[in-house]
Amino acid sequence: MTHLNQKITAQFFLTANQPCPYLPGRQERKLFTTLRGTEARNVNDQLSLRGFRRSQSVAYRPACADCGACLSIRVPVQDYRPTSSQKRIMRRNKDLERRACAPWATEEQYDLFRTYLGDRHSDGGMADMDVCEFASMIEETTVKSRIIEYHDPTLGEDSLVASCLTDIMGDGMSMVYSFFHPDQARRSLGLFMILDHIAIAREAGLPHIYLGYWVPGSRKMDYKAKFAPFEYFRSGVWTRADDASELNVEELIQPDPAPTLP
Repeated sequence: MTHLNQKITAQFFLTANQPCPYLPGRQERKLFTTLRGTEARNVNDQLSLRGFRRSQSVAYRPACADCGACLSIRVPVQDYRPTSSQKRIMRRNKDLERRACAPWATEEQYDLFRTYLGDRHSDGGMADMDVCEFASMIEETTVKSRIIEYHDPTLGEDSLVASCLTDIMGDGMSMVYSFFHPDQARRSLGLFMILDHIAIAREAGLPHIYLGYWVPGSRKMDYKAKFAPFEYFRSGVWTRADDASELNVEELIQPDPAPTLP
């Protein structure tokens, strides 16, 4: 477990309740602050250690009174060992070309993003995002960010098959948002991008890959717990789990018995 004692000087706000996108019948509320000025990168690093995520110039985390199901999850890259199926995914994608780019939105990225949303999240909160909003998501960053592209050189001009907006932090990399071509199902591109980010972090000597929020009991989030061992943030500490099946899901999704403020 990693205990966090350092306080952060920032002004925090709470959103109003709204329907939870992961668990039917539940309400969602977020605690958030803005990331501004010369200290934005350091504040983002410290808040990430406390279970926050970045979206553009905002850092946020769930603050639901009646539920604690959204758990920030990260992979300790030096301890991670791929399963047989994950090794096969890496082999199936060894022909892809990785390109690490400045956070600048392109038409090719937006076209892939729209294709991905139409197939996977047509009724989600991003379904109506236009090209300007997409550009804001990619480009509005006050921290060190990259957009990692994956290209299939056999496809010619339309070679982009997957992409991930990634933050580079002091203790690792945070996969802010990823999207991929749904017609490339055999490649398992979503899982591949996580595996490749683990490899990048290991080569760079960065200890963690942050995967966002894992929601035990939500099928769409189950994949994040397949990268074991992993660590989840609850009651102010990061706790290691070697296998998700060993955890008590009913206990995890209850309200946090000891919630902490930054």
